[in-house]
This record gives sequence, C-alpha cells and structure tokens, in this order.
Amino acid sequence: MIIERIVPDLTVADLPEAIREHTEILGLEVVMDHGWIATLADGAGRQLNLMTADATAEVNPDVSVFVDDVRAAHEAAVSAGAEIVHPLTSEPWGVTRFFYRDSSGRVVNVGSHTRP
Repeated sequence: MIIERIVPDLTVADLPEAIREHTEILGLEVVMDHGWIATLADGAGRQLNLMTADATAEVNPDVSVFVDDVRAAHEAAVSAGAEIVHPLTSEPWGVTRFFYRDSSGRVVNVGSHTRP
C-alpha cells in the first residue's frame, strides 16, 4: 500500500464562511464542494478539507489519508485491532473509504478513488 496524500479535515459550523476565510487568508482555491465538504488547494497540490457533518458517517474524521489500495489498508487496520468507526464503503461521490479511531481518539478517514 502506498500513501498518495494526507489532508487535514476541519469541522466547521458554517461552510461558506469557512471557505471565504481560508481562501481569502491563505489564497487557497476551492477544488471540490459537495455542500457538506469542500476541498481547498493551492497550485502545488497542498489541500485542506472543511466539513460540516459527514454525509454518510456518524462521525467527522480529523484527517484523510488517500492510499492506492484501500482494501489492503482496511485489512491492516482490522489486523491491528483498530476500532473501525465507519465500515469500508463505496461512496456515491467516487471514493471507497473507511474510518478508524486511533489510540488517542482521532478519527482517520482512509480512502481511494473508486476505479471503474
């Protein structure tokens, strides 16, 4: 399994206001906006996720880690005894993902873009 990118996930109360703040202050641009989550990025590929409430999970993640093989990552998490707080799911927006809670209580979203 190869890690492709790691993106912090900030939970916000007002998504449009958070987008305005971070684009104005940091110069980031919106590269994805689903209404409940927006990804901001710079020209070099650095990203920041802003979200209100996750569309399909009961908890919001603290960080998203995209990998080349999400099923292998899921197997590793289960083998390690991690608490899976969102099952391995192919989401309607083209990502297959799961969440685990680490020993400090942080929720990690591990995903891959779904390939046809």
